[in-house]
Amino acid sequence: MLPYEHLIIIDKKSKLPIYRQIALSIINAIRNGTLKAGTHLPSSRELARILALHRKTVVCGYEELEAQDWIKIVPRKYVAVSEHIPLLKAQKWGEPSILTPYQNDLNIPFRIIEEHKINENTVSSPDIIIDDGYPDVRLSPIDDLLKTYRKLASKKHTIKNANIGTTQGTLKLREELATYLSLTRGLNISCDNILITHGAQMSIYLSAQLLLKSSSNIIVGKPNYPVANKTFEQAQANIIEVNVDEKGIDTDMIEKICREKKVDAVYVIPHHHYPTTVTLSVERRIKLLELSKQFSFVIIEDDYDYDYHYTSSPYLPLASSNHNGNVIYIGSFSKLLDPALRIGFMVAPKNFIEQCKALRKIIDVGGDGYMQNALASLIKEGELKRHLKKAKKCYHERRDFLDSLLKEKLGQYISYNLPTGGMAVWITLNKELSLEQLQRNDSFQIIRSYNELNSFRFGFASMNEQELECAVNEIEKKLIKK
Repeated sequence: MLPYEHLIIIDKKSKLPIYRQIALSIINAIRNGTLKAGTHLPSSRELARILALHRKTVVCGYEELEAQDWIKIVPRKYVAVSEHIPLLKAQKWGEPSILTPYQNDLNIPFRIIEEHKINENTVSSPDIIIDDGYPDVRLSPIDDLLKTYRKLASKKHTIKNANIGTTQGTLKLREELATYLSLTRGLNISCDNILITHGAQMSIYLSAQLLLKSSSNIIVGKPNYPVANKTFEQAQANIIEVNVDEKGIDTDMIEKICREKKVDAVYVIPHHHYPTTVTLSVERRIKLLELSKQFSFVIIEDDYDYDYHYTSSPYLPLASSNHNGNVIYIGSFSKLLDPALRIGFMVAPKNFIEQCKALRKIIDVGGDGYMQNALASLIKEGELKRHLKKAKKCYHERRDFLDSLLKEKLGQYISYNLPTGGMAVWITLNKELSLEQLQRNDSFQIIRSYNELNSFRFGFASMNEQELECAVNEIEKKLIKK
């Protein structure tokens, strides 16, 4: 029940009769949408008790409202806001409409954030969605994860400790993750070097807020992960774009820029650069690390899908090298298990992690302790390793199947280089074709497209062979019509 003692304001010093004060308070609540048509009100006896008034005073107020058609009284049954309140009756042309409080805009100045739109396609419920590289949740061990979650949420000692230490991440998950990253990526770290976040994007945001300011210069690839660019813009940094080719970001150009101006950070995606999926070559990795030491800039290494390599073993991350603490390493479990599972991590020197933790407290007190510890159990028991082995084999087969489909059905319309890993293929349409026209399709939606490059990402991991074939067939039909 609504707090009618606060909704109905009674001023006993007012010259206005109390029954009319009751009526006006209820009318105002109806006008601003707090009381909606059909809402049942307290009986006159109950409202009199709530307001500490004589019942006859409340009865007079209700009678006044009924006479004006604001409420409907059914004797000995109920009192309700009228379904045909005066506000909803026909009004004269030109008469201003009355808005509920939150139908109005906030007219006091505030900061405007320009939201990045994934694409301009307005299809609401397409049959086929071509994502930009999501895992297939149908393969994910989510059931095991949730089973462990429920088990933890039912034990007294885990309930008591569920929210302890989650600002940095539960100790159990950080310890398991330190071991896991050591075995899979060669990182020589302890749990003090790890911050658990709500996805990789939070790690990027925290890093940007602490490293960058209005006078800072940060180098990014061109094209680049657009949400990262937006994050650096919000930190008021100057973004310097450097071209990305088949060998990754151009480190010779980075050196040239460093000799001309102070560079504070370089944001790089060495494995399967987003969006183009290219891998940074060994030579450029070595040079980037040398430049970081020579010109004293931080490398923000976003390694969002390190675990998926098909034709060869992956290069070790930049973070595994001798970088003197200049590399901030970012990863996520969203690409391993489920996009909806918002658990990411940052690896950095302890003093930087401490400051990230302090900043994080301002906007978010911590993560889900049950989920983090359930994930730690998944890692410890080897279930994550078994899942990766199965998923990698499946995604490899899907990548190769898509490759054969693209060559057979779309070869004359597109160009692409098959990535050695990851979960998406970067596809460019021939110059005479238009990506904008391809997107005008009721049957499918492309999540991540770049009209200026006439290119898009085709996420294959989340689709089985039948779904991949349907998607390619739809694209072929649209291109043939051209």
